[in-house]
Amino acid sequence: MLVENGRIAALGSRDEVPAQRGVDDVDLGEGWAVPGLIEPHGHPSEAAVQLSDAVVDIRPVVIGTADGVWQRIRAALAAGPERVLANGWDPLLQRGLAAPTIRDLDALAGDTPLVIVHNSGHSLYFNTAAAREAGIDRDTPDPAGASFGRDASGELDGVALEAAAVFRVAGPAMQAAEARLPELMASYLGGLRRSGITTVGDLSWSRPLDAVIRGLQESGSLSVRLRTYEMSKPGGRPGVELRNGDARLRQVGVKVWSDGSPWVGNIATSFPYLDTPATRALGLGPHHVGRANYTTDQLIEIGGQYAGDGWQLACHSHGDVAIDSTLDAYEELIGRFGLGDHRFRVEHCGLMTPEQFRRASRLGVTVSLFVDHITYWGDVLVDDLFGPRGAAWADAGAAFAAGHRATFHNDGTVTPCEPLRNMAVAETRTSRTGRHLDGGTPAARADTLRAHTANAAWQLRSEHEIGALSPGLYADFTVLDVDPRAVGPEALASGRVLATAVDGVLE
Repeated sequence: MLVENGRIAALGSRDEVPAQRGVDDVDLGEGWAVPGLIEPHGHPSEAAVQLSDAVVDIRPVVIGTADGVWQRIRAALAAGPERVLANGWDPLLQRGLAAPTIRDLDALAGDTPLVIVHNSGHSLYFNTAAAREAGIDRDTPDPAGASFGRDASGELDGVALEAAAVFRVAGPAMQAAEARLPELMASYLGGLRRSGITTVGDLSWSRPLDAVIRGLQESGSLSVRLRTYEMSKPGGRPGVELRNGDARLRQVGVKVWSDGSPWVGNIATSFPYLDTPATRALGLGPHHVGRANYTTDQLIEIGGQYAGDGWQLACHSHGDVAIDSTLDAYEELIGRFGLGDHRFRVEHCGLMTPEQFRRASRLGVTVSLFVDHITYWGDVLVDDLFGPRGAAWADAGAAFAAGHRATFHNDGTVTPCEPLRNMAVAETRTSRTGRHLDGGTPAARADTLRAHTANAAWQLRSEHEIGALSPGLYADFTVLDVDPRAVGPEALASGRVLATAVDGVLE
């Protein structure tokens, strides 16, 4: 591969691409170079803080027991901090965790603000001191598409549901880390690059982050490419022009939410959750049915603020009802504005059916699946939440069969950023315990490889720059210790990244 000015100038055998005078000759040894791996749905601006020492890490990939979670929170409080923000609460995997009341957390933390964020990011628990610091009380109205829990007397009960409420309560702790954000972002993005990622989509972008990332870019500390999606809101307008940025940093879309998280009981389905000890521990009663955050008309109203200007929309949708609503909204917006190559996205696609994948394909809508849910929550999906329906979760094979250029993702801190394991689990549909989720269709290896390369580049409207090893594109590539075309799924999942290049610069 001959690289000139950061782009691939030629590719072929040594005879076809001879060494050039004045050009460094780098031997990759026995490694296999693939197009730079792309995370099309991440949250690096949040993860940079959540994985720093400013936040107490209680994720189930770090702590497996309820006792361990509470020990870490108590230890953080005992250190006498100004406030404690813990991230990663998950009673489905950390068995024995019971939802705390605001009185429980008051007794534990006293006047120290304490906020405990669910691993999904869709809910949190807080004490009275945290409510006071965030400026909320019983009279605070619920944000659009979100809510603060209240008891029978109307007082706050210490629960916040969905993005706007979660950001409001966690805001003071997150803001306290803002002074360190350039350092934290540089560190986190550097870690992504070492894991083989050359481009990441940030689907919770806000305008103040522009200055932070531009500073990293000017200092040479922006180690990967960023494609951003600003968070939508009722009455909102795009914060930048449609044509913006450059090959390193560019906003390409707008994020919308239809429903919530399967792990907290608020994805919109046509059928109830199971009645199990696990669902009761989540506070879900018998025959509980999740509901959407927005109606279809509200999705149309929100999306219409951006779609008419040509912005790509990316809508979080898990349940079959939520996905129907999202596709209904998209179909209306496509027709209303006469949209062609819009590439509207459906995110996560937990219970999306084969017919819904086909409908999305007919509309020109693209999909990004959270297939790693199968790895960590595969057993939970079937035994505790949805029964046989859960065995069809994240049906990547059905997406590819419907003609999609589907992608996979890890969604920030929810699971480790592990694209090679995503490829493997889409093929095997096997959980960590070895359980095969046979309700969905295994994906072919060629499709899974494209999910984190060419398809992801196209989904991020960047196929003219990245996603393949081809003359004229930027020389972004990842060097693996295995041949990803030939090894078995488990060998692929455990493959090591030997080096990563952006603009042909190896690290």
